Amino acid sequence: MRLDDKVAIVTGASEGVGACLAHALHRRGARVSLVARSEEKLRSTAPREALVTAGDLLDPCVREAVVRRTLERFGRIDILVNNAGVGLYAPSHSAPMEEARRMWELNFFAPLDLIQRVSPSMKQQRSGMIVNVGSIAGKITLPWFTLYSASKYALGSLTDGLRMELGSFGIRTMTVCPGYVNTRFQQNVLHGQPPALAGRTRQWAISAEKCADDIVTGIEKEKRTVVTPVSGWLLILAERMFPAIVDRQLERIYMQQGLQS
Repeated sequence: MRLDDKVAIVTGASEGVGACLAHALHRRGARVSLVARSEEKLRSTAPREALVTAGDLLDPCVREAVVRRTLERFGRIDILVNNAGVGLYAPSHSAPMEEARRMWELNFFAPLDLIQRVSPSMKQQRSGMIVNVGSIAGKITLPWFTLYSASKYALGSLTDGLRMELGSFGIRTMTVCPGYVNTRFQQNVLHGQPPALAGRTRQWAISAEKCADDIVTGIEKEKRTVVTPVSGWLLILAERMFPAIVDRQLERIYMQQGLQS
C-alpha cells in the first residue's frame, strides 16, 4: 500500500507509539486523524495539518465523532490503527471485576466499535486496512498479565476473522505484536505493579520510534502480522513447539516473583 494521500485514524496518539505512528505516517505522505484523551498533548505532539479529536475512547460519542470528523475533513478512511490500550497487573482469579471490564472495553470493544464504524466507508471504496496493535502477550500468555494477554489474544483472533470477512472488499488486516517498548505503559496500568523482571527486560526494549516504523512498514507491505522486535518470533516459535516447557518456565518466574496471591 502506498501511503501518499492515504487517510489514517490513529488512537492513543498523544504519546508513546501512537504519537510516533502519527509522525511516521505523516512523513510517508499520509493524512492523519488522531484521537486521545488529552487535547493539550495531542496538539503539542501532532504533525501539522493533523485532525485532532480529544476524548475518552470508552465513550461511544467520542468514537462516533472521530470517524464522522475524519470523513467530513478528508472524505475517506484508508487506515484504522487501533493503538490505544491499557494493562492490568492482577491475578485473573482475584482481579477487580470493574477494572477487568474497563480493560476489555478499551483493549477489545472500543477497537471493535471503531472497526464497525469505518467498515462501511472502506467497503464502499473497496479498499482499506485495519491495524490492531496487540502484544507478544497476545501470542504467549504471561501469568502476571493473564487478563491483558487474554484481551490481546482476542484482538488477534478478531483481526484474523476480519481478514476473511472483509478480504473480498479489498480490505486488509494486520496484527501488531510488540515486545517491551520504552513508553509510559507501565505507569498507566489500571491496577498493580509490574514484576521486578520488567526492569531486566528493558535491556531488550525497543524505542517507540522503532515500533512505529515497523508498523508503518508492515502497512506498506500489507503484512498479516508484525512482531517487533523480530526476535520475538523466537519466543512465539518456542511456545508453539514446546508449550509445556515454556509454561513451566513462566510459572517458575511467576512463583519466584510472589505474584500469585
